[in-house]
Amino acid sequence: MYTIRISEEIKALWPQYRGAAVYAAVENTPYSEGLWTEIGEFTTHLNATETTDSIKHHPVIMATREAYRACGKDPSRYRPSAEALRRRLLRGLDLYRIDTLVDLINLVSLRTGYSIGGFDADKIVGTDLCLGIGQEEEPFEGIGRGTLNIAHMPVIRDAAGGIGTPTSDHERTKMDLGTRHILAIINGYSGNEGLQEAAQMTAELLQKYASASQCTVWMF
Repeated sequence: MYTIRISEEIKALWPQYRGAAVYAAVENTPYSEGLWTEIGEFTTHLNATETTDSIKHHPVIMATREAYRACGKDPSRYRPSAEALRRRLLRGLDLYRIDTLVDLINLVSLRTGYSIGGFDADKIVGTDLCLGIGQEEEPFEGIGRGTLNIAHMPVIRDAAGGIGTPTSDHERTKMDLGTRHILAIINGYSGNEGLQEAAQMTAELLQKYASASQCTVWMF
């Protein structure tokens, strides 16, 4: 199993950070009708209750934005993924349909406000991961984004380098239809409250829509 460590630099700049992780054996599919029904229901609810201005005041999203500032990153230029997903829906744009695992992680992120890293566990190098802060000119190829400037941004690294930030995950460890094991990391910049529930929601959706087995949930 994976060990996920919080670096001293993160502890100093954002001591309230807490994380949760979900690991499972899964079966990915191109599309899940039931999952997209749930996404549609959330979209209707979001449009009835939020605006593009109000979402940044969501406690979990707001804490992630403040953590970015503490690390030296502008959260309005490099938006955390949960905020970006909500803003997209509120602008009347549909979510991209990628595959069931990616779409599922997006739904949990939308519902909870957490920016979640979803990784193909078999592509991770080693079993020791660390949450640190990106360095100047540190190489990072964001999924569908090309080179991403992760300087002063929280970043999870494996033995080969960065694999995930709250803004984007890395192409090297991205999930696809061949993914057989998932590691999801839920970034709790707002602390413990709601984190266990988000992890449990992830595990339940994986079991419901991705035939998850060997499912393990832990906090760090």
